[in-house]
Amino acid sequence: MRDPYEVLGVAKGASAADIKSAFRRLAKKLHPDANKQDPKAASKFAELNAAYEILGDEDKRKAFDRGEIDAEGKPRFQGFAGAGAHPGGFGRGGFESYTWGPDGFQHRTAPGGGSFGGFEDILKDVFGGMAGGARARRGGAQFEPEDFATAGRGADVSAEMTITLAEAVKGGSRRLHLSTGKELDVKIPPGITDGQTIRLKGQGMAGPGGGAGDLLIKVSIAPHPLFKVDGADLRLDLPITLDEAVLGAKVRVPTLDGAVQLSIPAHTNSGRTFRLKGKGIPAKQGAGDLLATVRIMLPDEHDPKLEDLMRKWRDSKRYDPRKDMK
Repeated sequence: MRDPYEVLGVAKGASAADIKSAFRRLAKKLHPDANKQDPKAASKFAELNAAYEILGDEDKRKAFDRGEIDAEGKPRFQGFAGAGAHPGGFGRGGFESYTWGPDGFQHRTAPGGGSFGGFEDILKDVFGGMAGGARARRGGAQFEPEDFATAGRGADVSAEMTITLAEAVKGGSRRLHLSTGKELDVKIPPGITDGQTIRLKGQGMAGPGGGAGDLLIKVSIAPHPLFKVDGADLRLDLPITLDEAVLGAKVRVPTLDGAVQLSIPAHTNSGRTFRLKGKGIPAKQGAGDLLATVRIMLPDEHDPKLEDLMRKWRDSKRYDPRKDMK
């Protein structure tokens, strides 16, 4: 994967606000719903979300800048480089192991006299730490500690996959690359929720007895540029103009199934929420709703006529919207 700074088009010294702004701008531009003729739209959007997962998180961004994780969010570490005094070696009376956990990249040295007796324990430390700490994003597999204690049957392999909201709702297919070297197409069932796990039988590591373990894929839904998921409901900030709020109007509202018209009554205050029935996320118990919250937006540029009108209104029609807050 490309450098996340390059994907978002920001400098390494960019502020958190600049990174968020760049993500929102590119998300609207690259979203698959806006690029239905581009067969690579989904992969471009996934790459954008993957970059924002790193740079949008302060801890992950620092870890990436320090070289502790790569552009996919996976830890960078040297394996066991053999005998010698260099990191990862089994020289000079001990061994060194590397783990990735909640506290970041860690290096541990233990005495051992150059013996290979602790090799299995080191494997448990390394792969177990990865499973319990920074999770391998976007299809990077990780091993659970108990995998190494399973007799006969092969170890289960855990991986994570980030999908778009449209894929979560309608289903689809994703190509998954595992750290074991295996690649496979994963079918995404319609209606899958954030944090849900897909189990693929027999797609894990082969065991000494011949039976393979399973592949466990934890699914994350990438942030959508417009909608926020609230259970089966979707929430949307709906910008309207001052005249639409005062006089009323019919405005276009985006939904997962395409835009619909919503009637805004005259004298609508900012913050009022309209419920569009059945326009949320499909579910077994029935589709959720779309909750559109009105936000009154003034023109980007100063308008002398509007300002003059407001001065006259203020002088002749003064009112106090905060009177109940005293």
